[in-house]
Order: sequence, then structure tokens, then C-alpha cells
Amino acid sequence: MKVTEHIQQANGKPLFSIEIIPPAKGTDINELLGSIEPMLELKPAFIDVTFHREEYFDKQMPDGTIQQMSTRKRPGTVGICASILHKFGVDPVPHVLCGGFTKDDTEDFLIDLNYLGIDNVLALRGDAAKPYNTFKPKNGGHSYANQLVGQIKDMNVGKYLHEEAEYLNASDFCIGVAAYPEKHFEADTLEFDFDNLKRKVDAGADYVVTQMFFDNQKYFDFVNKCRQNGINIPIIPGLKILATKKQLDILPKIFYLNLPADLRKAVENCENDKAAKQVGIEWCVQQCRELVEFGVPSLHFYTMSKSDTTMAVAKQLF
Repeated sequence: MKVTEHIQQANGKPLFSIEIIPPAKGTDINELLGSIEPMLELKPAFIDVTFHREEYFDKQMPDGTIQQMSTRKRPGTVGICASILHKFGVDPVPHVLCGGFTKDDTEDFLIDLNYLGIDNVLALRGDAAKPYNTFKPKNGGHSYANQLVGQIKDMNVGKYLHEEAEYLNASDFCIGVAAYPEKHFEADTLEFDFDNLKRKVDAGADYVVTQMFFDNQKYFDFVNKCRQNGINIPIIPGLKILATKKQLDILPKIFYLNLPADLRKAVENCENDKAAKQVGIEWCVQQCRELVEFGVPSLHFYTMSKSDTTMAVAKQLF
């Protein structure tokens, strides 16, 4: 079922959904699946699965020369999505990136998802390949997420890259895109970032998922601005539960977000991570209650493939 269909059938009641990351290369998928199982009692409507692009590094060869090599540290997005769908009967939402993909690679990836009966995708530009700081498309691949959305929409009407006839073997993907209530770090201004979102919606996005935030007013203001500017598709809030004292510094640096002074002060006053985790849980519960009152379509948790804190919050809400 499509994410938008889940939202429609909920009749205004917020859904529960999660995002997980593939396990590191060479590890057992059963640990990941085991982290999902406890959350099944809360009936997640869908499960996002991130995609991790290649990283580059220099390797010294036997002849003493240096050659650039690439590796993917967390492969397996398609296989994990198939496992979630067929083992748990929950709709997976694989992330589809511009980065690291040619247009043909993208088409092949989407064809595989379509074969598996996967109805949803989250279309993202993705980050620059490590260790680089500047995003560059691969061999004529897409530079922006709105272009990727356009390719997916073309497939939804049977238009393939090298197919002469249109409306042939059309896919039917529900397309999600990302948004940033506190601005994407590469955008010069909040207005410029908002225009980028508008382009993705105009290209055919069906729903939006936000970056994590800890100040609900940022989300409320963002949604109101969307509605005032004709963006009327569902806007799902992304939530992260602060679990350690170190995350006071780590989360703002990695995700370019602000932590409310009250939350920061409460965590700083904690004697240890156990106490900090409890503060994080209580903060997120209050966030969620306010978001439910606001009328959000789903509460979407960035779990990092761990269930304990998410369960602690969600059990008080669902």
C-alpha cells in the first residue's frame, strides 16, 4: 500500500513509522530484523530504509603507486526492503539517491523495486561522496532531487529512458521527498531552500518527510508556510530521540539543527547517559503529543536501527 493510502485510511489518526539503516557490510541481517520485531506490536505503517552511497579512499598498490578505490560500507537496501515486505508484511520505503547513480542505474534500481512489489520510494539528492565536500552527479546522473522525481514520474506513465513507446509497463510508485524546517545546510537562505522543496513538489512528489527537529515551532511554522504557498501534500515530521550527552554536540554538527535551550540545559545537568536518555524520551513524548494535537499524518522516528528508545516513546502514544 502507498504511504498516502495509509494516511487516507487512518482518517486523521497519526500513524507510527520508522527509519532504519542497513547493517555494516559483512554483518548479519538478522540483528537488524530482530531490532524491528519489537516495534511490530505498534503496527508501523511503513519502514524507511536508507541507502548508503559509495565512499572513496586511496590505496597503495604493490608497485608503490596510489590508486583511488571505492567501497560501500552499508549495502543491501533492496534486499532489506524485500525482507521487510515479505517477512513482516510492512510496506518498506527504500531511499533512492541521485548521488552515485547514472539515470540508467536509477531506472534499473526502480525496476528491481517494482518487480518486488514495492510501492513507495523516498527520492533524495544525497550527500557528496566521502571524502569530498561537493556533490557531483555521476556520468550525467541527476544533480537535484526534483530531476529524480521527474524520472520516477515518467516511469509511472510507462516512459523509460530507452523505450520508444510510452505508457508501457508503467510503475506506480508513491514518491516521498525530504524537507528541512531549519534549512538544508547547503542552502543560502531558508527561502532558497523552500523554493527547492517547491520544485520537488511541482515535479510530482506525493508526500514530504522532514529532517529531525527538537523545536516543534520550527515544524509548525514550516507547515503553515507550505500551506500558504500551495503545498498541500502530507508533511510527516521526522523525530530523533536524544539518547546520550554527547549528542548535544554531535546532532547539531551532523544535521545542522538547533537544540532548544531547555533541552540542552536538562541534558547538561544529567549525571550520566542513562539520565540523559530519560530526558530525551520525556522530551520526545511531549513533542509527539503536541504534534498529534496539531494533526500530523504520522510520527516518523529515526531509530538508527535500535528499538529501545523508540519503544519507550511510542508505547506512551499508541
